[in-house]
Amino acid sequence: MPPALSPRDLVLTPRGLRFMGRLLPCAIGKGGLTRSKREGDGATPVGVHRIAGMLYRPDRMLPPTDWAVPIGPSDLWSDDVKDPDYNLMVRTPHSYSHERLRRADPLYDLVLITDWNWPRATPKGGSAIFLHQWRRPGYPTEGCLAFSRPNLGWLARHIRPGARLIIPAGLAHGR
Repeated sequence: MPPALSPRDLVLTPRGLRFMGRLLPCAIGKGGLTRSKREGDGATPVGVHRIAGMLYRPDRMLPPTDWAVPIGPSDLWSDDVKDPDYNLMVRTPHSYSHERLRRADPLYDLVLITDWNWPRATPKGGSAIFLHQWRRPGYPTEGCLAFSRPNLGWLARHIRPGARLIIPAGLAHGR
């Protein structure tokens, strides 16, 4: 039986993410929720995940916590299943498929990293389930959870490494 829920757990509900007595509206993956995550499926994986890290753009904001790591111009995230560094942060030059962490838009100005398929990734098991800023309310992600900038900032200031992110299997498809 899983440990009892704590107010410091992040729990996805049909109305948003519940954390420390607040309900934060969020968007999930365009593929809905899944029990069998695969690279490129656009789905958000159900289960209990942990917050493993935090990244931020030092040219756009101050560090939200003392454990946040700055995103540099050369920082990337590998999403290539053939890459020995699949689902890890890498740097340019990088010959495998990857995603830039330092984006022109504000989506990755602040990123909470989950332990989904990390740090020892199963090939094709899906990469990088982040908590990041949304494009607009309700706009789906590629599998991540996305929030308004103010809510993401509040969350980042109150979260601790290792906090549980609980995504129940019983939630309806989409949001």
